[in-house]
Amino acid sequence: MYIVLAIIAFGVLIIVHELGHFAAARACGVRVVEFSLGMGPLLLKKQGRETLYSLRALPLGGFCAMEGEDGDSDDPRAFSAQPAWKRIIILVAGAAMNFVVGFLLVLVVFSQAEGYSSPTIDAFMDGCPYQGESMLMEGDTFYKIDGHRTYFFADISEFLGRSGSEYHDIVVIRGGEKVKLESFRLVPVEYPTADGGTELKYGVYGRFEPRTLASSLKYSWYSSLDFVRLVWRSLGDLVTGRVGVKELSGPVGIVDLVNDVARQEAARTSVTDALLDVAYLFALIAVNLAVMNLLPIPALDGGRVLLLAVTAVIERVSHRKLNPKYEAYIHSAGFILLMGLMVFVMVNDIVKLFVNR
Repeated sequence: MYIVLAIIAFGVLIIVHELGHFAAARACGVRVVEFSLGMGPLLLKKQGRETLYSLRALPLGGFCAMEGEDGDSDDPRAFSAQPAWKRIIILVAGAAMNFVVGFLLVLVVFSQAEGYSSPTIDAFMDGCPYQGESMLMEGDTFYKIDGHRTYFFADISEFLGRSGSEYHDIVVIRGGEKVKLESFRLVPVEYPTADGGTELKYGVYGRFEPRTLASSLKYSWYSSLDFVRLVWRSLGDLVTGRVGVKELSGPVGIVDLVNDVARQEAARTSVTDALLDVAYLFALIAVNLAVMNLLPIPALDGGRVLLLAVTAVIERVSHRKLNPKYEAYIHSAGFILLMGLMVFVMVNDIVKLFVNR
């Protein structure tokens, strides 16, 4: 059941992405030649007033083909005939829709919570050495730690622990104003536990914020932004070599992960909680797709926006219109490379499935 749900969810994310392009194109007066769900051989088609709506054999894909998108056209409603700002809106609309879906999925999940643990200090543990007017005070809200924005109470220990240093540049909101604590020494301290042992803690309690419509919207937005940060951090790990290409996962690996997580949660608690876990995972995937699509890589929406900007600058300087076919060549080459990477990731996912089993 969870495998089927994951496959359907992937299809929905793709449909939503293409609908973003489609709706923006129609709003900007661009003629859409074909709107397709799926890739590959044609299964079904229906001709609309000006757009062909089609269903194709391969479910993991889709496209919104616009007049003059990959070449020149004499049609005044062609994509290539539109001003740059309209074309940018159309290109970015798909990723924007994915982000909106991710935000709404988080909102659904968070609407089941009793409340949220904010990065505001509600109280100090006994003997905490960091309490004082020139240090930390009750009611302080951690705003940034070493340049990283804090959204939840858990962010505090994460960013303090990741830096590898005892000294941190901290910004707190105190009385409505931002207060800087530069080179502030903040390390975990041993506190006794109920079983007679000790545990390292920073000595502060986070404030519990009850669930309301306003708090749910706020923390759903924060979580969506945190997803964006996670994607960028993962890309940075990939570029720096902390994560190898073989550790990447595509649709096959993600579906397997969703299935495993959902089955374990259903066995531990309930099917409802399992479905909420699936929704949260796909919220992350939706935001991931939004960020990845806006990377400045040929064949992706971000690559098209970059080339659009570069072309506009060149044409303004040279006073000559560039032939759109050269841009099409670049995107075709980028598409081939991306397809090669996708095939590699898919094969790697399948191999990992058999090895792990």
